[in-house]
Amino acid sequence: MKFRKTKHNITIEEFFTLNFDSNNLWEYKADETDLLAELADLFRPKDPHRAETVSLESLLQLLRDNERYCTGLSLYLKGILKQKKFSRILTDAGILGEAVFFSEVRKRLFAKLIPDQPQKDTLEYVLNQVFYLKTDPIWVEKIPMEQLEEFYHLVKFRSLYVSSEQKSPLAELLYAMEVLIHRITGRALESEVIQMVPEYEGLESPFLAIQKEFALLSARLLEEQINYVPPDDIGYRQMLVLHHQCTDYVRAAFRNSEKYGISLRVNQSLLRIRQQLERLGVLLPLLAIEQDRETAQDTIRLGKSLITYNCDKNNVRKLINESTQLLSYEVTQHTANTGENYITKSRLEYLKMFWAASGGGIIVGILCIIKVFLSKMETSAFGHAFFYSLNYSFGFIAIYVLGFTLATKQPAMTAAALVRAIESGRKNTEVDDEEKHRAFAEFFARVFRSQFIAFLGNVLVAFPVSLLGIWLIDYAFSYNLTLTKWYAMMTDLSPIHSLAILHAAIAGVFLFLSGIIAGSVANRDKHRHVYYRIEEHPVLKRSFGRVRTQKLAKLYERKWAGVISNFWFGVFMGSTASIGVFLGLNLDVRHITFASGNLALALYGANWNVSNELLFWGIFGIGIIGLVNFMVSFSLSMGLAFRSRNIPLSELRPISKSIWKHFKRRPGSFFFPSLRKQY
Repeated sequence: MKFRKTKHNITIEEFFTLNFDSNNLWEYKADETDLLAELADLFRPKDPHRAETVSLESLLQLLRDNERYCTGLSLYLKGILKQKKFSRILTDAGILGEAVFFSEVRKRLFAKLIPDQPQKDTLEYVLNQVFYLKTDPIWVEKIPMEQLEEFYHLVKFRSLYVSSEQKSPLAELLYAMEVLIHRITGRALESEVIQMVPEYEGLESPFLAIQKEFALLSARLLEEQINYVPPDDIGYRQMLVLHHQCTDYVRAAFRNSEKYGISLRVNQSLLRIRQQLERLGVLLPLLAIEQDRETAQDTIRLGKSLITYNCDKNNVRKLINESTQLLSYEVTQHTANTGENYITKSRLEYLKMFWAASGGGIIVGILCIIKVFLSKMETSAFGHAFFYSLNYSFGFIAIYVLGFTLATKQPAMTAAALVRAIESGRKNTEVDDEEKHRAFAEFFARVFRSQFIAFLGNVLVAFPVSLLGIWLIDYAFSYNLTLTKWYAMMTDLSPIHSLAILHAAIAGVFLFLSGIIAGSVANRDKHRHVYYRIEEHPVLKRSFGRVRTQKLAKLYERKWAGVISNFWFGVFMGSTASIGVFLGLNLDVRHITFASGNLALALYGANWNVSNELLFWGIFGIGIIGLVNFMVSFSLSMGLAFRSRNIPLSELRPISKSIWKHFKRRPGSFFFPSLRKQY
């Protein structure tokens, strides 16, 4: 028989010969976990993910054939595990410790660098020393249950249910469940959580009920020393019903977030309650036993669960994914609602989009001229950042408030609308996949042509407005505003003479962030009932009257999130170059509409005396800048929207194929509305 060797080239047979033979070296290490860690390493596969099963047959064969080995290992393991406390693993490991998200992330990151080392009288200490890799639960789960049961009986382990005395495994289990229930109840009765589920108002709290029911059940187990109950026990079955009701309560709270909004703190509180309920759902079945054989199986299952929870306790990625998914859903839900306003259906809406984009182009053309004036100010880098930010912010807010369109703001919004359409298609089981993908391809064509006409309106109008503005200044004051700046403005547009592509990508990130800010502000105000507060504000009602106050509240609800979003987008755009100067980095932003206006200003500043090569790269650069703006903001927004709705990225392949088929069949629909059919 061949045995695996560890990294120290010791086989399992050599391991037992060395430590459990006549010399009994294990007795000198009876208080240490080193031998157990080395034994686990003998069976740990190099790639746990690829291993189909992990067999203990070699170990079992040795223990069957050699009673000394079996007795020695049994005494060693019992000595290591005797009266080890493990309730803290069940109550804390892998569960949010605090409602403050960033504090929890920081704590877990620090624990990854310098792991917390509990006292040696705890099972957590043993597991930290033996199962210290995050992949250990994977291969432990792949060990056949039959082999684990045979090992359990060979080393004469006692089951979980042998005793309910203090420090016994059953006492630890009951204590852990009691702590979980008290923590769940305390958090669930906080006012911020209760307000998420007004439909439960006036009803008996299932959390208080499960607390009372568990107190009765655990007292009966300990006092009567029955240690477990049959599955049909009334108290046990009532516990399961109440646990289900508590789970429904949390689901309702998460579901209501779309109606009432949700804060990061409340999200973390609900997430913690859900995690604790899931943990309680794993532990509750351990109290019910139907056949004696189940006592060994439940003891083994508890051991495997302890290994899993302990290895998962510092998982930062899981924490971030779970904590941010609902918030990202709420944010993208708002951006999806906004994005649908940017998707044209008919020829009339298509023309309206062009005029709205033209209005945005007019304002951007003016902003380009103002920025050149501001660049000539004698001030610090902070001063330039401040005034540039004000220029951008007020301009973007004006575009938004006046109902105009800035084309690059659309991708972050329409991406969320696209993903919501994908989600709706996945839920519709009455239509086959091919039909759903075809409908989505048509929807995508509408989105694309809406983006196209918005870009066109911005670029085509920003150029002549900037040109007209600088000509009027020159005509009125005999002053060519860009006489000394035209070459730098021209080369900044060229993807081969500058870092225009990088700077366009930075602008794309800011466009994505502005969409996130809009959704976050809308979600926050919804959760805080800001609109209702304004509507019922006593001073406002006395000053403006009830009707005008209601109009003000509705105006705030429609516009405020967008105003804040555009303000911060302006700050991002205006301060990037100054931050780059401070850091000694070549940082800046390039935006397609501003690039069009700057091209006009540069040409006028050069008195139209520009080489064909430089002119070509300037015009070509505008297209590249627009493409990068779009791709970066759209990709980031799509990724967030996909994640928030738990849609796998594999869904992109059939969707991409359907879009390509639709493009080959009707390429014109991606740029212009159909003359025959409106959809």
